Amino acid sequence: MFALDHALAQDIVDRAMAILPCNVNVMDYLGIIIGSGEAERLYTRHEGAQLVLANSRVVEIDSHTAKQLNGVRPGVNLPLMLDQKLVGVLGITGEPDQVRVYAELVKMTAEMLMEHRRQQADQQWRHQRSEDLLSRLLLGDSAAHLIDEAEQLGLQPQLPRQAVLIELPANAAYTGQLAAWLNGRYANSWCVSCEPSLVYWCRAAGKDRDDALLLEQFDEQGWSALRMATVEASADLASLRHACAAARDLLDYARHVQPQHRLLRLASHRLAVLFWRNRHDWLADGVAEPVLRLQGNGQLLDTLRAWFDYSGESQACADALGIHRNSLRYRLEKIAELSGCDPYRTDELLRLYLGMQMVPQHPKA
Repeated sequence: MFALDHALAQDIVDRAMAILPCNVNVMDYLGIIIGSGEAERLYTRHEGAQLVLANSRVVEIDSHTAKQLNGVRPGVNLPLMLDQKLVGVLGITGEPDQVRVYAELVKMTAEMLMEHRRQQADQQWRHQRSEDLLSRLLLGDSAAHLIDEAEQLGLQPQLPRQAVLIELPANAAYTGQLAAWLNGRYANSWCVSCEPSLVYWCRAAGKDRDDALLLEQFDEQGWSALRMATVEASADLASLRHACAAARDLLDYARHVQPQHRLLRLASHRLAVLFWRNRHDWLADGVAEPVLRLQGNGQLLDTLRAWFDYSGESQACADALGIHRNSLRYRLEKIAELSGCDPYRTDELLRLYLGMQMVPQHPKA
């Protein structure tokens, strides 16, 4: 519910008195002066305003009438209306014949300012409520009444969307700016910043986007993003909730295992992320053991990583490492000897691959 307060009342007064040669007062719904060009009159009762409030009409007071009322000076007092409701009174000090011409103009301006303030408050409430609601829908519960409220707020929860999770530096001061920019630039977007360093962005599905270019645009705006994780589009809200959880796991995996990667797609890391999510399970304890036997031998770890990157293509892998194919074969045999897993056997190669997801990959100097 809208309430005329001192800040808005004084703003109305200051704007009017910047162009008028007379004093202006604004009274609240009780007839108390809450804005005035004469500071000593603030928070005193205005009898002329009480007449307006009692009768919902303009009250003009000349010099003769003013002498009969307490704390009243000659002037014109008009009802301030918002949505056809009387919310306050505007008073222009001076003989009615002299100030009447200004009164309606100031009243119209005051009511426009009140409407603007009300719209701002409504938008702020809507934004805050939408963000709270989306946080619960995406990361908490998805009760039917929340979905109904989302529809009432125009959030269109039934639309297919793609989950994107953006990680910012700790204590980033521009989280809100980045979220507002995304919402304004991409139609039907949802942006939720549950933590200062994480922005969940659920964008409308159906269009391929250049996310590398988007990261560059963030940099140009001064909004440095450490990394961004994307998940395939979700057809419904239930799937989108799972996608947001997967995006968080993908970021966590990248932060520990592939910190040099800034843009990550779940489609390229699905198996690794699945294992990462369940890495504390008892069954996973022994999976990393063969790779842990290679710890301390960066050359063999780099070789094994390249072997995976090039899908076991010997020549491409050797070229990437800058070695001869015979040297590559020797290294793979050494890996098999030390780890106990043969990179040429599918089941043992899979164990090595999953084990590698537990080993941090440090950027080369």
